[in-house]
Amino acid sequence: MRHTAALCTASLFAALLLAGCSTGPKTDAQGFVVDPDFEKKLQEQLLDAKPGTVVTIPAGKYALTRSLSVAVPGVTIKGAGMDKSILSFARQTSGAEGLLVTGDDFTLEDVALEDSKGDALKINGTKNAVMRRVRAEWTGGSKTSNGAYGLYPVQVTNVLIEDSVVKGASDAGIYVGQSSNIIVRNNRAEGNVAGIEIENSTAADVYGNVVTGNTGGILVFNMPDLPVPGSRTRVFKNQVVANNLANFATKGTAVASVPPGSGVIVNSNDDVEIFDNDLKDNQTANVIISSFYSLGFEATRGIAAAYDPFPENVYVTGNRISGGGTEPGAKYAPLKALGGGALPAVLWDGFANPKIAKPGICVQNGDAKVLNVDGPNKSANPHIDTGLDCAPATRLPEITLPAMMTKG
Repeated sequence: MRHTAALCTASLFAALLLAGCSTGPKTDAQGFVVDPDFEKKLQEQLLDAKPGTVVTIPAGKYALTRSLSVAVPGVTIKGAGMDKSILSFARQTSGAEGLLVTGDDFTLEDVALEDSKGDALKINGTKNAVMRRVRAEWTGGSKTSNGAYGLYPVQVTNVLIEDSVVKGASDAGIYVGQSSNIIVRNNRAEGNVAGIEIENSTAADVYGNVVTGNTGGILVFNMPDLPVPGSRTRVFKNQVVANNLANFATKGTAVASVPPGSGVIVNSNDDVEIFDNDLKDNQTANVIISSFYSLGFEATRGIAAAYDPFPENVYVTGNRISGGGTEPGAKYAPLKALGGGALPAVLWDGFANPKIAKPGICVQNGDAKVLNVDGPNKSANPHIDTGLDCAPATRLPEITLPAMMTKG
């Protein structure tokens, strides 16, 4: 009996000792840190920030009720890791985004943004924006009610998005719009409508990313109602695998027309290279090259006189392509017979600019075949197109960013 009592006393002492030495913050039943002043202090830090300010987010999951904003240049927000420092907007009652940034030279790293009412992170009209080891996620899964964009730089010169994770966006997980000089690398995009989208942007390198379980994997688009056109995008060394998720985008948006099972889509964009990727098991097609006319918006939105709706100078080469094409999206399903029960690796809608001799749609990718859908004639004569064995005279250059942006 004495021995048993001694053991019990020792166990109780150890438990009390461990409890007394615990350094973790107090949390509520939902796992949120109990700190009534955290949100107010964080808002004040961002409002009072000056160039060079580093705002530190400690480890823990913090519930916020309002959007955050940064307007001062040269601010860094840094956490303890994308799975350790979590800013949750699940209880958000005001503001359109989780975090809105309008200041130049901004860096966000090692932080998670969860369940924002709208876009998780929007960076608007700046230069030198860095997103590094950031997680943007809607934790309830893929729903139309989720915010449109996870990481969303728009009208930004010099963009770096690396080593980040995006899940659940109802438009695009990573969306770079109307921007220039862009690197999107070594990220994971999963469970979004579009995994990664480069839209109306110039000079982009998209590489080293894992893009899987989205409706469409990597999109390179030009839309007619935006102030700047885009071109010169390289998509390479990515894993674009099994993007077959049912489309849950809001009706009427451009991505609502993306068929499930789309690997890489180039729409109305020029000077695009797709090379050295692993493209696998995307059940409509691993690569789709299309014009604006295939989106079906021209009747309701119109096309500006200066807008070029045709894709030109698109080069597909040296990719490892396998599987896919066996369960194509609705409008492509009747074409399966042309590929012997599965659509070929590459689809082209067949629309070409009548003002130029050759559209520059070039596919030199081993035995990969191209299905010309014959869109201009409402698919009256879809066929395997053997006339696209060509290559551009020159290749696109590597994108470089200011050295201060790549040190992290």
